[in-house]
Amino acid sequence: MKQDKPSLAKNCFAFASSAVALVGVLWTAGAQAAVYDISVDTVKIETRSFSKNGIGYNGSSPGPILRFTEGEDVTINVKNNLDTSTSIHWHGLILPTNMDGVPGISFEGIAPGETFSYQFPVVQSGTYWYHSHSGFQEPDGAYGAIVITPKKREPFKYDRDYVVQLTDKHPDSGAKIMRNLKMMDDYYNRSQRTLGDFFSDVSKKGLSATLDDRKAWGEMRMTPTDIEDVQGFTTLINGQDANQSSEKNWTGLFKPGERVRLRFINSSAMTYFDIRIPGLEMTVVSADGNNVQPVKVDEFRIAVAETYDVIVRPKEDRAYNIFAESMGRTSYGLATLAPREGMSASTEVPTLREAPLLTMADMGMDHANMDQASMSSMDMSGTDDMAGMDHSKMSDTDMAKTDMESMDHSKMDMSSKPDPFYAAGSGLAPVAAPVEGRVGKFLSYGDLKAQKPLYDDREVTREIELRLTGNMSRYSWSINGVKYEDADPIRLQYGERVRFKFVNETMMTHPMHLHGMWSILDNGNGKWNPVKHTISIAPGTTVYSETEVDASGQWAFHCHLSYHAAAGMFRKVIVEGGPDVAAVPVINAPVIVGNEG
Repeated sequence: MKQDKPSLAKNCFAFASSAVALVGVLWTAGAQAAVYDISVDTVKIETRSFSKNGIGYNGSSPGPILRFTEGEDVTINVKNNLDTSTSIHWHGLILPTNMDGVPGISFEGIAPGETFSYQFPVVQSGTYWYHSHSGFQEPDGAYGAIVITPKKREPFKYDRDYVVQLTDKHPDSGAKIMRNLKMMDDYYNRSQRTLGDFFSDVSKKGLSATLDDRKAWGEMRMTPTDIEDVQGFTTLINGQDANQSSEKNWTGLFKPGERVRLRFINSSAMTYFDIRIPGLEMTVVSADGNNVQPVKVDEFRIAVAETYDVIVRPKEDRAYNIFAESMGRTSYGLATLAPREGMSASTEVPTLREAPLLTMADMGMDHANMDQASMSSMDMSGTDDMAGMDHSKMSDTDMAKTDMESMDHSKMDMSSKPDPFYAAGSGLAPVAAPVEGRVGKFLSYGDLKAQKPLYDDREVTREIELRLTGNMSRYSWSINGVKYEDADPIRLQYGERVRFKFVNETMMTHPMHLHGMWSILDNGNGKWNPVKHTISIAPGTTVYSETEVDASGQWAFHCHLSYHAAAGMFRKVIVEGGPDVAAVPVINAPVIVGNEG
């Protein structure tokens, strides 16, 4: 939906009253320069099951939708009304390093009572989002959406345009959740296997196979139900809790026959969602802000921090449910598309499907071809209580290295799968709900093809391996067995083409986000490989991406699961050289993650 210039940062939803004020409009060298004001505030977050204090922007959570136009220069004045330091990171935006908003890497942060002015050119278009990069302010409510209108006409048509921003809200604060996870890694796992599950497995697989399976998981100190680190979340869509009734549904209006563009953003702390709209086929037209060749699906999975744009065309004069089901089937969110306000499809709300279980395939292992001795030699969880070891004299780094050395990788299949979103035979492999008697189409990473290549296809200069590792018993997450505070930065040279090899040696799915530069996902489509800012790495898989190193300075690279990043799955990237290297500030302060109460 096109906008008149100058565009105002207005929210087109029910919470439009919290829109960013456009303070002034200037014209310079043919580019529009817009000024926006944002305040960082303590807010009240309300759900039907709990109420809590949180953090928001301009008095609300989520904050206002920021609407930019490709080619304009923006100034965003951020006033910190909190009693602690804050920041805003513009997720997925390509901008100067000192505007990226990561305390300790790109700037010092915004002190209480101070105002920081972000200034950068808008060099792209699409759907993105913004959030705090300080402590646990983001999972506590400090997030909002960004919509950037392109200068040129888009390659698809639509009549209406809505943001659908998902998040997971917990009654506990982010700091409290982290403390509890450090005390007991399965503190929030409400799906432990029971005696009833044992007898059910015996009836399906037989006693011997069930005992072997239980023994294998026990020796790896893992549980097949641990798909979601943290359970007990309430799902909000555009800030509204509507997973039980239609009273607080966010509603997007349409006229039958219109094309409706839905910009899905997953701003959750930990939750992956499977999205479907029963009765409507979705055409995926953009992934992480970059246009892709249209692909029709009935359902898609959105990782934490990803964005997907889809177009639907409801032809009937009735309401439709937007159903967002957590990957672990522990919660869901609901929104509505309808011709008129007040309509609902409450009698057609799907029920949560059966919770999936992790399998040996998720760990890159073929259970049928492995003996128990091989299983015994593996400590996939990275636990630190192996017999015969004196841990009292070992550092965290030593522990991480020892745990990784104890693993027998020769029995693990870490080769890249046809679809890097999940391992073949995985308990996490998504299966779309049946549609009108047929098997539904579920979007896979392999379906994504760039609408237009962003970079020339050229040889990489080198490959960097990033093993995603963890110590579950102490809730310590790491890269290459080393936590952030003990790790050296990743050093890149301006102008090179780097290939990253992600090897997921953990039982969790990790959405990896590189700041400041694009990640070209190698999904087998050659020069049409999609360009993304967040890449999801399933358990037991190896995934490759390439990056054109075209941004000088210091950048963050981390898992976007909030509590994984805070626990150590985080790196600083330093790009050396480049045309503006003299102007790039060097920040040597430590990154502050996860220490705020």
